[in-house]
Amino acid sequence: MDVNDLAELSFEDALKRLETIVHRLESGEASLEDSIDLYTDGQKLKAHCQAKLDAATARIEAIQHSDGVATGAKAFDTPTPAA
Repeated sequence: MDVNDLAELSFEDALKRLETIVHRLESGEASLEDSIDLYTDGQKLKAHCQAKLDAATARIEAIQHSDGVATGAKAFDTPTPAA
């Protein structure tokens, strides 16, 4: 799997590809060499999905609230000023 192709995949598309790989590996229909390649691609897809989830989590955690109302968001890597 090409890294450039992977970078362009949405979370949903990457997850679908990962599910297809898992199915093929579990079914035993792939040869040993194909299984190794599938496993390698699966690891890359898993890492891609995890990175997307981590980024989404950081964005959600960074939503700022005022009186219980979301007022915007801040970058998750921006240090919070000391109180």
